[in-house]
Amino acid sequence: MKKIRIGSGAGYAGDRLEPALELMKHGHLDYICFEGLAERTIALAQKAKKSDPEKGYNDLLLYRMEKVLPLAHKYKIKVITNMGAANPIKAMEEVAKLATTLGLKNLKVAAVLGDDITDKIHNYTSNTVIETGKPLSEINKNLLSANAYLGSDGILEALRNDADIIITGRVADPSLFLAPLLYEFGWEKTDWEKMGIGTMIGHLLECAGQVTGGYFADPGVKEVPNLWKLGFPIVEVNEAGEGFVTKLEEAGGMVTTATCTEQLLYEIHDPENYLTPDCTADFSKVTFKEIQKDSIGFSGASGKPATETYKVSVGYLNGFIGEGQISYGGPNCIARALLAKEIVEKRLENLSFPISEVRCDLIGINSLFDKGAMPEDINEVRLRVAGKTNTKEEAQFIANEVETLYTNGPYGGGGATKKVDEIISIVSILVPKDDFEINVLYKTT
Repeated sequence: MKKIRIGSGAGYAGDRLEPALELMKHGHLDYICFEGLAERTIALAQKAKKSDPEKGYNDLLLYRMEKVLPLAHKYKIKVITNMGAANPIKAMEEVAKLATTLGLKNLKVAAVLGDDITDKIHNYTSNTVIETGKPLSEINKNLLSANAYLGSDGILEALRNDADIIITGRVADPSLFLAPLLYEFGWEKTDWEKMGIGTMIGHLLECAGQVTGGYFADPGVKEVPNLWKLGFPIVEVNEAGEGFVTKLEEAGGMVTTATCTEQLLYEIHDPENYLTPDCTADFSKVTFKEIQKDSIGFSGASGKPATETYKVSVGYLNGFIGEGQISYGGPNCIARALLAKEIVEKRLENLSFPISEVRCDLIGINSLFDKGAMPEDINEVRLRVAGKTNTKEEAQFIANEVETLYTNGPYGGGGATKKVDEIISIVSILVPKDDFEINVLYKTT
């Protein structure tokens, strides 16, 4: 029975490269997929593209591809990635140029287009925002980006046209891995059991090192060996949808029924109805079984028809955050930090401009959870003050006020830092799939 091996090369935009290269050298792969987009990542990429039309793809794309392309060419591994972000065309052109520079001939690079509806978002201002239940028009902000979570269709078309390197914009994470299964095994897109299996496989692989123990580790509770050299996962699967998750034997981390179960449930709102562009996956009956050490078999995934809409992430400019931090140490450090906090809070009262969502935290004590009474045995603490404003200049005022504690606050303050960040917020709407046109462009070296 025909089988293939798919490796995970990245679980987020800035992930490590070394584990992916090790997979390509020693994992006997047919495919490797690099997942590099999140909701804000695509909005930030759109912002970069507006500033420079030559940008907008993942900042590490060419760094990665310089090492990946020779291995892909040598071992005949097809590469699929959404690192094209807001500019898949330019990413395709630059990767093809790099391949030529590296002397790699007859590589076909594809760009999958169709997710970006930023220039049409005004047509959908009456659509309901999923997070608020109100129409998109009520945001009344500077809309920056609008990208749909496409499915496997564009990647599948590229594979059918013999593409070796496939670069997409916003494609749902599991769809990157589902596409080669559909292509290699000829699975029908209406075979909902197979679609559910392929989506489960993609979901297990999409976060790379998480399923091999990276996001699983908890010292003294859930021990994971050699995390410093954590390996990325591989799935071997046959045309019947039977297979297992594993890793390289020499790599750090581990693959167990527990790591797979945690990853299966990661970001799943409803295990019985996991909505993706390709299908509504049903993971409620999935089971994992150890075949041997670090090889975990899976079964029980299924699916149902997908919805008739794509989820679209809409990014918009939402003001600025001004932040300042300063440390206090030694006897009575908490009392001094609290006095510094009081000073800044009073300085920020009755200003001529509004400050919203002000936070004053003692990092490590109450910045994540309100613990009530302060501990008495702490000999160092760091104060963080942050607030949201409408303009950059207003945000800078907040940051500056923390820095002035050096000489205008309690003694012993040190290590003051300050920064101002523009806020890019994200909301989601649903748009009919019929409103999208998916295209694939190609460039051959």
